[in-house]
Parts: sequence; C-alpha cells; structure tokens
Amino acid sequence: MPDRTTLQHFIGGTWVEPASGEYFESTNPATRQPLYRAARGNAADMDRAVAAANAAFEDPRWRDLSQTRRGHLLRRLGDLIAENAEDLARMESQDNGKLLREMRGQLATLPEYYHYYAGLADKIHGDFIPTSDRQVLNYTAREPLGVVGAITPWNSPLTLTSSKLAPALCAGNTVVIKPSEYTSATVLELAELALEAGFPPGAVNVVTGFGAEAGQALVDHHGLGKISFTGSTATGSRIAAATASRFIGSTLELGGKSPNIVFEDANIANAAMGVVAGIFAAAGQTCIAGSRVFAHRSVYDELLERVCERAKTIRIGDPLDEATELGPLAFAEQRNKVAEYVGLGRDEGARVLTGGNPTDGGLGGYFYEPTVLVDVDNSMRVVREEIFGPVLAVMPFDTEEEVVRLANDTEYGLAAGVWTQNLSRAHRMAARLDAGTVWVNTYRAMSPMSPRQGFKTSGVGVEHGTEAIKEYTRLKSVWINTSEEPVADPFTMRS
Repeated sequence: MPDRTTLQHFIGGTWVEPASGEYFESTNPATRQPLYRAARGNAADMDRAVAAANAAFEDPRWRDLSQTRRGHLLRRLGDLIAENAEDLARMESQDNGKLLREMRGQLATLPEYYHYYAGLADKIHGDFIPTSDRQVLNYTAREPLGVVGAITPWNSPLTLTSSKLAPALCAGNTVVIKPSEYTSATVLELAELALEAGFPPGAVNVVTGFGAEAGQALVDHHGLGKISFTGSTATGSRIAAATASRFIGSTLELGGKSPNIVFEDANIANAAMGVVAGIFAAAGQTCIAGSRVFAHRSVYDELLERVCERAKTIRIGDPLDEATELGPLAFAEQRNKVAEYVGLGRDEGARVLTGGNPTDGGLGGYFYEPTVLVDVDNSMRVVREEIFGPVLAVMPFDTEEEVVRLANDTEYGLAAGVWTQNLSRAHRMAARLDAGTVWVNTYRAMSPMSPRQGFKTSGVGVEHGTEAIKEYTRLKSVWINTSEEPVADPFTMRS
C-alpha cells in the first residue's frame, strides 16, 4: 500500500479511488487519535469490484488452474502472512484496540487457515453413484459458485475474514470483501498479500465503507453466487431474506449469549479462569463470549469470589503495552451501548459486584471496567440480549435438569462451556445443550480444522473444517449412457 494514511479500495489487483471521491476517518480506540482515512465505497465501487471478480473467475489463469496449484497459492499466502505477522498484529491492535500480545497469538496461528485449505484444495471431488443400469454412468462433481461476497466485522478482522476467504479460494471462487468501517486496514493488506502470493488480479477485492452504502450494495448485487457474513443477528436476518429472494446461498455467523456452566465437582480454580477468559478476553467483544455463568449453588460463592478478585486486578491500558490485560472497546458507540446495558441491568434489579463504569484508561480511549452482575435471572434483558462487552451475569442453579433448561432458554445457540470432572455428565451436557460448539473444562478453543455452526438465531451454515467446502461449492449430478445400442422408443413397451 503506497500510503497508509489514505486507504483506497483494492479492485482488480490495483488501488482504486472511491467513485464518490469521499473518504472517512478511522481512529485508534485506545487514544481517539486519527489513524487513517479510508475510501467511502458505494454501489458504483461495488459494481466495479464484482465485475473484476467475475472477470478473474472466468480468466483461464484461475479457471483452468489445477486444484493442486490452487493449493500452492494458498500455502504461499499463509507464508506471506507469517512473514508480515508483526506488522499486521500492530496494525490490527491499533485499529480495533485488541491487545498486541493477543494479536501476535492470532497471527501466529492464522497461516494455518491457509495451509489447511491448501491441503484440501485437491481433495475436493464428487462421487461415483451406483445405478440399476450398468450401462448408465452417474457421478457427481463439486463446482465453485463464482463470486462470493464476504462482509466481515471489526472485532477480529483478519481471523474472521480468513475463515471465509481461505475456503472460498480453496473451492475455486473469487471474492469481494466489505470489511467493517472501523477496521479496514489489515483486510486491505491481506488482499495485497494475496496478489503477491500469485492469485490473479481480481481474485481478491476489497471495497471499504459503511454498511448501508457499500455493504448493502454488495448484498443486493446480482453478480454474486453467495454471501458470507459475520455480525449481528438483526443484520444477518436481513441478509438471509435478501439472498433467499434471489435463490443464492448465505453463510451467517451471528450473535451469541453463551452459557458457561460450573458444576459442584469442577476444579473451581480452573473454572474461574475459564470464566474470566470467556468474558474478559478481547474485552468481551466476541460472539462466543461466555456472558452467562451458571454456578452450582454449593460452589457459587467461591466461584464468584475468585472471578471478582481476578476481575478487579485486570490491568486496563494501552493494548500495545505487553503488561496490559484489557484494551478498549472498538469505538465510542460500543462503549455507550455497554454502559447503557449495565444501567439497564441496575434498573432491572441486578447488583454490580465489581466494575460497572466507563474509563478512559488514562489514554482518553473507549475503555470499560470488567463488570460482574449478580441477582439476575433469565427474564432480564441484560441476561437475554447480547452486550458485546466485558459484562458477566452470574446465576446459581441446583440440578442438572434446571441448568439445561436455563442455559437453553435463549434465542441464541452459538457456544457453551461445561466445567465438571464427571465424564458421563460431560457427554450428557454436550448432547443436551443447544449450541453449535460445546467446550468441556476449557473455553474458546478453536482450530481451522474444527467446523463451527450456530444454532437458532446464532446463524446458518458452517465455517472451518472440511464441511466449509460444501458452503462454497455447488453439487452437480452427471448421467452418461455408455451403451452404443439405439435408444429405445419411449412409447414402446419393453419385453
């Protein structure tokens, strides 16, 4: 990128000025200081990007590339990400406020997404189907969809973009990405690295801008074969309706209000750390946050004491400082939303055990204290609705039946945690919880090899693993008559 203070669209392998000539400002959430200006995309920019992606899809350099060679390109892209990991980690930390050490950890594993799908690229194939007539051959083939539109959020831009981009390219598609307006920089860098890796111009395109302008234009574009979106349930619902009306597919990873359940036989010290990691890591800005904790009444007080003690000592500050443990929320509106929910919780009767206040972290940024709420129940909005911040609601339970009912009493079904030493109980809970991912005696474990799916309003479709390939391909059935005998008259009875 020639100038990191003014970011343009990346379309057809080149930097492109916005059609409107307009730019918008992005700031560092830790300091509120300006970082860069990004191109304000609109429908004209999106038309150009989709056209470039369609041209690349039909280009023999991509269309006729062997699946093995496609895998080589993905592996090279993963290697380039590893080579540029420190710059990307710092860029993302300044853009969305995540801890630099957390981003270094993400960037250390991010190349694995591309290496994993590099290995899968030449394992995409159909099947031979037995038929009743030995002279008729039937087989299936998996084909790319064409142009995939990807809309990605601000909380983990590179990771969540890669969970779409890697399988989409692996399957032979081309991609147009609309990143969050709050975090455009690293996704643009990723697109440039894809070109450097050898992907043809137009295989990966990025149009920056706002959801109502650039995002909506992508969703509504008739040149797409699919939309993949990560974000809020409300937006996902609108995208699902728009894509369904055009009979194209959508993969939607949406919100969550995940339960983290601690039984009486759990290792309480481990469970307390799992609870802290589940809600306060990334300042709670993750769809899989364990924001509802259910603790067996016999260990409720001990667990609360341990969690609150750690929450009070979490160090808030500059995300670039290695000693910092909690960075800022990504932008002012998000911190305001968190503060409003804590206020609403108080109005509903919740008691704040620790935290509950916004702070500038001594830097003038959008920080919020790690917050623990008690005296809550499943009827309260603060328990039922996704807050997307460092706010934890803790409730007691008495029986396994009761906690299953409480945990499942939600519109969401993204993830759940269970803490127990009882192996039989662990399997029972995994089977009965309405969640696409269930962790036992851990929380937030992830791998590009492990499929992830949301239940209920947490989304549709699968990301990660071999299952994701099905999301980015279409299945074709081919029938071939191998007989050289004349085709029988269909109106003549056969003997």
